[in-house]
Amino acid sequence: MTLDSLISTARQQGASDLHLEAGLPPALRVCGSLRTVGEPLEAKTLLGWARELVGEVRWPEFLERRSADLSRTMQGVRCRISIFQTARGTGFAIRLLSSVQPTLEKLNLHPDLRKFLAHHNGLILVSGPTGSGKSSTLAALIQELNLTEARHIITVESPIEYAFRPRRAYLRQREVGRDTPSFEQGLLDALREDPDVLMVGEMREPETMRLTLNASETGHLVLTTVHSSTCVEALQRVVAAFPSEIQSNVAAQLADSLVAVIAQRLRFRSDLNLRVPECEILVPTNPVKAHIRNRDFFKIASVLETGASHGMWTFARYGEWLEKRKTWYVAPAQVGAAENEPDAGPIGEATPPIVPPKPTARETERNAPTPPAAGRRIEIEPTEGDFGRILK
Repeated sequence: MTLDSLISTARQQGASDLHLEAGLPPALRVCGSLRTVGEPLEAKTLLGWARELVGEVRWPEFLERRSADLSRTMQGVRCRISIFQTARGTGFAIRLLSSVQPTLEKLNLHPDLRKFLAHHNGLILVSGPTGSGKSSTLAALIQELNLTEARHIITVESPIEYAFRPRRAYLRQREVGRDTPSFEQGLLDALREDPDVLMVGEMREPETMRLTLNASETGHLVLTTVHSSTCVEALQRVVAAFPSEIQSNVAAQLADSLVAVIAQRLRFRSDLNLRVPECEILVPTNPVKAHIRNRDFFKIASVLETGASHGMWTFARYGEWLEKRKTWYVAPAQVGAAENEPDAGPIGEATPPIVPPKPTARETERNAPTPPAAGRRIEIEPTEGDFGRILK
């Protein structure tokens, strides 16, 4: 058993995560549920895999810190890998990312999110619990800009999850630990590099939050994530991260710079056999800004309930929209498409959406998988040698 074979197995079973622990069998998270496969793994095997992935240069740092975050492309799958020390030995938590560049359409998100990208300065917050697809939504927003606008985009991530290929945008990606020592240094550097758009992988420390807010006020559009379940909790988390004596100033700064807050969670659709994002969207109207400045966060919930005319969405209203939606995008791997199908389109080209079959009287027909449509084009990362032909 090798790490590559485990990644391949996880991909074939449609897993979103792979967990490895010494003395325990590998565990896959499929549609939100964990299942084990294979035999228990030995501690020395996992330690060898960890040393190979971390590399000899960073190995002493791993031994001192007892953890490492990195990203790799393995078996044709982009993976975000967290390696850490546990009571049993070395543990792995591997997130399997989509093999195609995400867009709002491919993630089955509401097209209203695209209008927030028209702003040239301000802050877009994407929030949600761990594993809710925040990074994918953030990548989809960046890809929408990359395909449509000639802006200078700089990302600071830990680690880089989606490797973008610049299209209309001039796009640079920096990884914390490899290209910059910290989020703080990466943000300070970015402000001197003439950016139009900044993407910060995650706001963890108050200093990162301060620099992110400053960047959103100085003529840059900033996109970032924060761990929280709702839009109101996301705003509270940002303000509460600072000392009490400056929270009023931070709240005023946040109110002035805010473009939108998007809170999301994943909901499994049995009829489509995939999880789709369910969102809550807060738009900073004048009442919302006033509540943020006064730190009356509990009052924002009522504004959110009555703000449909301003483009706000509660989880309940968004769920109703999902129920009415007729067309869905299903990733090629989920409908059995071949990975290396010839004449595949480039990343920026849309794949036709899939319309789920209508229920019939026969249960077998209703549960039968939808056959792939003839001539459907799937998207693969083009090889460097074919880049000139694709441009032509």
